Amino acid sequence: MPVLNEAAGLPGVLQALTPLRARGHEVIVVDGGSHDGSAALAEAEGVTVLAGPRGRAQQMNAGAAVARHEVLLFLHADTQLPAQADAAIATALDEDDGAGADWGRFDVTIEGHSRWLPMVAWFMNRRSRLSGIATGDQALFVRRALFQRLGGFPEQPLMEDVELSRRLRALSRPACLRQRVRTSGRRWDERGAWRTIVLMWRLRWLYWRGTPAEQLARAYR
Repeated sequence: MPVLNEAAGLPGVLQALTPLRARGHEVIVVDGGSHDGSAALAEAEGVTVLAGPRGRAQQMNAGAAVARHEVLLFLHADTQLPAQADAAIATALDEDDGAGADWGRFDVTIEGHSRWLPMVAWFMNRRSRLSGIATGDQALFVRRALFQRLGGFPEQPLMEDVELSRRLRALSRPACLRQRVRTSGRRWDERGAWRTIVLMWRLRWLYWRGTPAEQLARAYR
């Protein structure tokens, strides 16, 4: 879990992961230099906390480097997994109806004030199912051996989830789980729903056309 100034919601997100920890799964928080006490709050919850370079891709790679288990799941700090997420992942990766998947993601529900968020989530889930591209909001999971084989997340400031998905998709289709993670709609609420929708589609189009991620990151900010 990459974290940067997430003190307001972090304890609740980590407490929701307690059942997974009780079943033997590890939770690794990688702090990118928070100044609001996020790292201390994570330590108080008893999870592994690392200090990493700022940047979501670099933080997630740092966490993956110390993980002990064979399947990695990358969870944003404003996202909560569904109950029994670990069982759903195990089924997707191990059973025949998982299509021999080596990686995958969950469907998403976006929680916020805008009445457009259900529509945004529907299009996000539908687009991902058709394209085989996952976003970080969908809690991407992958076998560690495959993640290492591809060199982890590309250390770019934006679209690292899209780029990793593209590389993974070139090897196999993802398991698209219909169980839903719940993620915060604060980005849409703060910036305006339609403004954010247009911005994100524009950025994805430009990235597909070859615009460098560094240039897109400046526009995103």
